[in-house]
Amino acid sequence: MLARAWAQGPAVTLNGPKDALTVMDFEEAARRTLPPAHWGYMASGVDDDYTLRTNREGFQRFQLRPRRLVDVTKVDMKTEVFGTVWDTPIFICPVGGHKMFHPDGEIATARAAKAKKTVQILSSATSTPVEDVAKALGSPLWYQLYMPVRWEGTEKLVRRVEEAGCPVLVWTVDLLAGRNTETAERFRRTDTRECTGCHATARGGRAPDAMPMYKGIEGGFNPPGATWETVDRLRKFTKMKLILKGLDTREDAKLAREHGVDGIVVSNHGGRATETGRSTIEALGEVVDAAASQIPVFVDGGFRRGTDVFKALALGARGVGIGRPYVWALSAFGQEGVERVLDILHAELQLTMKQCGTPTVKQITRASIMTSETRG
Repeated sequence: MLARAWAQGPAVTLNGPKDALTVMDFEEAARRTLPPAHWGYMASGVDDDYTLRTNREGFQRFQLRPRRLVDVTKVDMKTEVFGTVWDTPIFICPVGGHKMFHPDGEIATARAAKAKKTVQILSSATSTPVEDVAKALGSPLWYQLYMPVRWEGTEKLVRRVEEAGCPVLVWTVDLLAGRNTETAERFRRTDTRECTGCHATARGGRAPDAMPMYKGIEGGFNPPGATWETVDRLRKFTKMKLILKGLDTREDAKLAREHGVDGIVVSNHGGRATETGRSTIEALGEVVDAAASQIPVFVDGGFRRGTDVFKALALGARGVGIGRPYVWALSAFGQEGVERVLDILHAELQLTMKQCGTPTVKQITRASIMTSETRG
């Protein structure tokens, strides 16, 4: 059952995306739209889904410290990443198989990102080839890598991504040991459809060679034997900026910096990797400190409000990724839904910046927040 813990009052029935007051209003709309297996795939965490919940609960540990009597007539959300100015610090996270959620799939998401001048990271598990998504986006597309098990497959995939014009490669490293998505399996068992109509197996699985980006690549992906030496090898092989996604500790952040990585995404895969019981917003500070201002740090996991984004920026994040909210909206309303999610979050972030007396992103610092431990 979905809990309406984010607001008081009756649930909102959406007849269209403009009816949504908060991004959470799209959750129930998606639940009603999607078949059980597809909903379960997206909604699942791992084990008891505790880390999935913790990602949301972690924001409660941080409170805002508003400054008053500051001229906030104009708000500037621009931020610079790798020499490029972003109009907003919010970006679209990689999520696999958008056509599970809407017939237009990643193309609808890309068109929404283009309309709202938002950076999109495309999943290796995309249901649409990178070339087509890049064309729909019309601006540099970041690419998330699930590394093929065989190095020759990695070389082939990375070359293809480079040729598609992607300037940044985001290697996800938090699934190399596998995962246990019990909630997804429970929903799958309630789904009576014939999965082989659109999937590679009767269980709804997507064989790697059935995915557009893995055709002709053998051996599967996510090599469990990958190490920091693999990072070095990948760093030397590609001219793209290299980001590691799925780091949550100062120790790994320091190693990433020492191995020439260009950036870090603090992430626990939306609570879908390891049941750590720790939210990404709580892990963010130590990673930012270990990065020592030498490389940018990004974060995703549980972001649902502009105030959430503000807290991450205050802790030092250069950009903040959203996942499930735009997938809910995509499921229910396609491109228009994704655009509405971005509009809501942008409006909330602008309002929070005004209320806190920080009209530019650079003015958002750790002085803008406090934790329950430092309150007094």
